[in-house]
Amino acid sequence: MVLEIKNVSKNFGGIHALRNVSFSIKQGEIYGLIGPNGAGKTTMFNLITNIFEPSSGEIVFNDENITGLKSHKITEKGICRTYQNIRLFSQMSALKNVMVGGHSRSSSGVFSSVFRTKAQRKEEQELEKNAEELLKLVGLFENKDLLAENLAYGQQRRLEIARALASKPKLLLLDEPAAGMNEKETDSLYDLIKIIQSKGITVLIIEHDMPLVMKLCDRIAVLNFGEKLAEGTPYEIQNNEAVIEAYLGKEEEEEIA
Repeated sequence: MVLEIKNVSKNFGGIHALRNVSFSIKQGEIYGLIGPNGAGKTTMFNLITNIFEPSSGEIVFNDENITGLKSHKITEKGICRTYQNIRLFSQMSALKNVMVGGHSRSSSGVFSSVFRTKAQRKEEQELEKNAEELLKLVGLFENKDLLAENLAYGQQRRLEIARALASKPKLLLLDEPAAGMNEKETDSLYDLIKIIQSKGITVLIIEHDMPLVMKLCDRIAVLNFGEKLAEGTPYEIQNNEAVIEAYLGKEEEEEIA
């Protein structure tokens, strides 16, 4: 297992955002985390990346307990994420945005950066080359010199994924990557995520676009009111009565007078 969530809970004062949630993700699979708004999905992402610490439970990555590990250390271990609200450097070019993502893997210190040593210049060239390859992967190479703010919305989503990939993750967390996309952009996103999977990267995705989730994911966990409601293949989730009720509501039977 790449990631194991073991009885994780998170309380904010008297509010139980997550309660005893457990699931495991296998190497190389695409795993979906779905549920109604407020179910605790993004809170789970924030716990995995240690924006918050769990109130209880453990998070294990490649057999190592990473619960409470500092966020930059978690990135170094091989976990990276995108956000529901795009967080690009709007006044930087697409290329520079991706290069920033790669700096978490660079070894140059302050001295090398200030004095532009030979080793630092070589490393910067390698970062640029890798960034260009990632821009080709996400279909943005022709836009590499454009400021991020001048890219179309769907392109900004792709750029954020390229920046996350620059840190060379083993596990990529995608928080609603299809939000705001049209059908054509969503189809293109599906192809991109499958390519990422083919490169051996495990993907954990939060998404409200159910047709995309059901087509894309190998397995899915459903959260509802902070608890795990169900887990299984897309077919099993689609036919789970508790899941259908959580999303659509239970139809009240008419009383017969």
